Amino acid sequence: MPTVKSSQTGSLIHAAADDGTPIAVQLLGAGSGPPVLVLPGGPCRSPEYLEDLAGLAEARPLAVLHPRGTPATGGLSRGWWTDAADVVSAADALGLDRADLLGHSAGAQLALATAARYPDRVRSLVLVTPALTWLTDTGHDGEAIAGRRTEPVITRAMASLAGLAPEDEARFQADSPVQRPAGYARWSLREQEHAPLGSTSLAASGAWSRDIPGDAAHRIRQAALPPTLVIGGTEDILVGDAPVRAGARVLGARLEMIEDCGHYPWVEQPEAFRRLVDPWVVQDAPGPR
Repeated sequence: MPTVKSSQTGSLIHAAADDGTPIAVQLLGAGSGPPVLVLPGGPCRSPEYLEDLAGLAEARPLAVLHPRGTPATGGLSRGWWTDAADVVSAADALGLDRADLLGHSAGAQLALATAARYPDRVRSLVLVTPALTWLTDTGHDGEAIAGRRTEPVITRAMASLAGLAPEDEARFQADSPVQRPAGYARWSLREQEHAPLGSTSLAASGAWSRDIPGDAAHRIRQAALPPTLVIGGTEDILVGDAPVRAGARVLGARLEMIEDCGHYPWVEQPEAFRRLVDPWVVQDAPGPR
């Protein structure tokens, strides 16, 4: 597998997609070696919010996809099932025959679609606080998790999340700051500084779910997946606890739940996050040691 060298601040390359769209990929990390291909959530959230994944970029280079619908790539998603082809295009541009994929939240859908559609191109999967209610019959339990919280910011966030879906961009952008605290187990200064990072839009997030085959979940459940690690947060209101556990079982994945952690473990519990992720992506072969 060829190596990729990148600066600590990162550089941007573009991969030619199957329809000719230049897909932006940011290279992060001071070391050399084959990068981990990182797929952000949102959906279609600009990946600045991933930062360097709690210093993971210094242990192994990261190649961070800027999906369709983000400023660096532009356009709109063709749907996460179809956009799996963009992941393969990025791997081709990086010279990766088989890639280690790390997907956060909605990015886990893209990672799973890639592994199901192109099994010979994916070596391992790390799914961080993945949204998996679509994969199983397990209901979302985020409201029960929120019920353990008493902060006014959580009350306001949950009221906003339970309201009518925004129909225009102005409302979408106005709702976002109110809803942000629900993504974290605590709402301290670190979380407040992190929350605004990475833009998204109503049009981009809406396009993510279009033209998905009716049997996509079945095809993923039946796929011969590579070694897979699922990391959840016990206080993750956004994707819940039970759906993550159920999804990991369906996928035959190793499950690790981080205590006192919401949707962004590299921000909230960086040491625990690295302790779980490093054995899967830093060594030469995927899987725990």
